[in-house]
Amino acid sequence: MQHGAADKPTQAAPPAPPAPRGPADPEREAAVVRLFDEHYPSMLRLAALLGADDPENIVAEAYYQMYRKWRKLRDVESAAGYLRTIVCNLTRMRIRHLQVARRHTEAPPADWIASAENSALLRDDQRTLVQALQQLPARQREALVLRHWLGLKESEIAAAMGISAGSVKTHTSRGIAALTQALEARR
Repeated sequence: MQHGAADKPTQAAPPAPPAPRGPADPEREAAVVRLFDEHYPSMLRLAALLGADDPENIVAEAYYQMYRKWRKLRDVESAAGYLRTIVCNLTRMRIRHLQVARRHTEAPPADWIASAENSALLRDDQRTLVQALQQLPARQREALVLRHWLGLKESEIAAAMGISAGSVKTHTSRGIAALTQALEARR
């Protein structure tokens, strides 16, 4: 029996080289650094006031997501608003995750300690207000924090929360009424 070219064992194709990574985008990196320099403290405060147990990680994740999706931004001027929306969404998801996880644990942690950043943000004169704020429904709390702590307009709050301006007004007014009632009851 003769062995011809057709009888030779076939060789496996060599593995494809890894896809080349694109060159660094200095403009994108510089823009995200500027965004970080200008907005990190307010984003950290936002996450803490919305009830995040670890606001530093929430904000770090938000900046990471912002960096990854930078090229998809239609308007670079709206980056701060987009970042606020990411922080709100991540905080909401984290709180939901913790609620589910706590339902499945045997005993809730009794010795919770606030991070240094949380403690610094919550001075004695603010503790009562923040405790009352934490008792509000999530949407009311978000609307109040975005409005009164960050000073956003109704349209910006609506965009950050993904709701209509009318819903922002409703959540804000109900939240203020509930806070007023809670604070008066503590006096």
